[in-house]
Amino acid sequence: MTLQGITEDEIANYLVHTPGFFERNAQLLASIQLTSPHGQRAVSLQERQMEMLRDKIRGLEKRIIEMIRFSQDNEAIANRLHHWVRTIMLAHDDNAVPEVLLETLRHEFLIPQVAVRVWGSTERPLRDTAAALPSTQPVSEDTRSFAASLGQPYCGLNSGFEASKWLDDSAHITSVALIPLRHEGQCHGLLVLGSPDATRYASDMGVDFLLQVGDIASAALARLLAR
Repeated sequence: MTLQGITEDEIANYLVHTPGFFERNAQLLASIQLTSPHGQRAVSLQERQMEMLRDKIRGLEKRIIEMIRFSQDNEAIANRLHHWVRTIMLAHDDNAVPEVLLETLRHEFLIPQVAVRVWGSTERPLRDTAAALPSTQPVSEDTRSFAASLGQPYCGLNSGFEASKWLDDSAHITSVALIPLRHEGQCHGLLVLGSPDATRYASDMGVDFLLQVGDIASAALARLLAR
């Protein structure tokens, strides 16, 4: 827009670089009328500035509330993770670790179904006393290879994975998280989290927390391996 050859940018530039203009023409501030963003009524420049400031404050308040909520959520998760780790560490019977790990994980994080298989490696095979545990039952070579190929936990729809059949009620599981268990550079197991909610473990979800869960479970279940 131009006014007798003068553009709006030139007017704005002049006002920015001439701070004394409104001091010399103070009456202009009181006479300027703008349209309110909350209706069609006309408001003064000062009122418009106050409305803009209030909107900004409301936006900041909303962000602060969200930050507080995220902080509280993170604190709750940290507390649950702490309790899970502590319970595992208090399991003095090595063969009881898988059951304690799964039951506490299910309870603390409200996971509908969980399962795990541990198979060891060439360097660290399973201990003889652990061979009869539900968590050490035979696993196909395809599943072992799949687990070893995972660079990070898999999250997504249950596409009929063999591992999903380890869950108690696999027929109703629509989304899964498959977490490889590694110890001393070798994949020695797979942890499965399952839910009937198709969005619980989505392919685009972050996996940082699941990586932590995998590290803890890997370390705990290494007690089933020969030393």
